[in-house]
Amino acid sequence: MAWSRPVGWILDNLVYRTTVAGRSNVPTGGPVIFAGNHISFLDGPVMFGAAPRPMHILVKQEMFRVFLGGVLTAAGQLPVDRRGGRAALQRCRNVLDAGRCVGILPEGTRGSGDASGINGGVAWLALQTGAPVVPVAILGTRQGSEHLDSVPRPGRRLHVNFGRALTLAAHAGESGRASMDRAAQEIRAALAGHVQDAIELSGQRLPVSNDPQDVAAVAGTPADDH
Repeated sequence: MAWSRPVGWILDNLVYRTTVAGRSNVPTGGPVIFAGNHISFLDGPVMFGAAPRPMHILVKQEMFRVFLGGVLTAAGQLPVDRRGGRAALQRCRNVLDAGRCVGILPEGTRGSGDASGINGGVAWLALQTGAPVVPVAILGTRQGSEHLDSVPRPGRRLHVNFGRALTLAAHAGESGRASMDRAAQEIRAALAGHVQDAIELSGQRLPVSNDPQDVAAVAGTPADDH
C-alpha cells in the first residue's frame, strides 16, 4: 500500500488544491475507522490522500476485475458486495484488529453529503473492535447542481476536515440491537455536525441534493442486517 500514498498526495495537491484540517485529531497509533460523508466518487481517494495515516478503503467488488482489480488489491483496498452480507465487515474487522485503519463512506450512496442517514456497518465495526471513529468532512468534490457522475476540473479547491475521534461501547444491560442503533445514531450525529462545522470553517457548501444512486467507485459498508 506504500506506493498508493503518493498517488493520493498527487491527487490532493497537484491535480486539485486540497485544504486539510484536523489531522491532529487522528490517533497516531492503533486502529482507526475514518467515516466520511459522500458526495462524489472521488471522496474515497481524496480522503485517502489527505489522511495522516494510510487506510484500507472499501471499494465495490465489481471494480476488482483484471488489471484494475490487481491495482486495487495491491493498494490494499477491500472489496464490498453492495447486496449485503458480512464478508466485507469481517475483512475490515481483521484490518482493525491488526491495528490498521479503515476508510468508510457510511452514507452508502452519493448524495448531498449531509449525513442525514448512515448504514449500520460502521457502528458494528466500532462496537466489535473498540476502534475510535474519526468523522471526515469532504467538500468540493461535487458542487452546486453538478451531476452525481461529474468529475471536478483540475485545480478545484477541495476541503478535507478530520473531526475529533469518537469511541463507542455497549452499555450494561443493553441488547445488541439497541447498542447498534444507539452507536449508529451517535456516529451519524457526529458526522453530520462535523460536516456543518467544516462548511462554516471552509466556506464551501454541499451540493444541491440529488436522488442518490448506487455507489460508483468507493462504497460504504453494506447495510447491516443484524
